[in-house]
Amino acid sequence: MSTAKIRELEKEIFEKTQELTRLRAENPGTVVSNYEFDSLNGKIALKDLFAGREQLMLIHNMGQVCRYCTLWADGINAFLPHLESAMSVVLVCRDDVHTQSRMAHSRGWRFRMASHSGGSYIKQQTVLDGEDNCPGVVLYQLNGDEIVRKNSAVFGPYDEFCSIWNLLSLASLDTANWTPQFHYWQRPDKMDDGGQNLFD
Repeated sequence: MSTAKIRELEKEIFEKTQELTRLRAENPGTVVSNYEFDSLNGKIALKDLFAGREQLMLIHNMGQVCRYCTLWADGINAFLPHLESAMSVVLVCRDDVHTQSRMAHSRGWRFRMASHSGGSYIKQQTVLDGEDNCPGVVLYQLNGDEIVRKNSAVFGPYDEFCSIWNLLSLASLDTANWTPQFHYWQRPDKMDDGGQNLFD
C-alpha cells in the first residue's frame, strides 16, 4: 500500500470520527435505574457516583482476570486528571472491593472504584448485548432526578480508546504477534543475588 493511500485512509478515519462525535452529542439517551454498587465504604448508588457532577464516565473493566482490560485502564489512568476536570470517572468490575484495591495499588491506578459483583447493573447496562462482563465505557448524565445513559462503547483492540494499538500498527504489530502482559520483566539465566524466593 502506498503512502498516499495510507494518508487518504487516515483522513477518512479522522472525518468519520468527527461525524461520530456529532452523533454522540445529539443522542438523547435513555433513562436508567439508580443501581447499587459495593465500595470500600459500603453500599453506594449510581447517582452518588456522580459526586456532585452532571456527567459520569463509568469504565467497565473485567477485573484482574484480563490483561487487555488492564492495558486499557493503564492508559485511561494517565488521562484521569484531564477527564476529571470535566466529569466524574469511576472504574467498575465484578471483583470484590478488596481485590479491586490491591489491583489498583499494584498498577498505580488513581480511579475511584466500585464493584457491581456481576449483578443487575452489568447485566442490564452491558456495553454489548448478551455479554455481562464485556469491557467498555458508559457515559451517564443527570437530568434533574433522572439518570440518563447517554453514550457507550465497547473496548477492544484497534478501538479509539487505547492509543497503543495505533502505535503498534506503525511497527506492523497486532493481536497476532503482540499480547499485553501484567509485567514485562524476564527472568535472567543467572541471578547475582542468588535467586532465592524469586517470583515471576
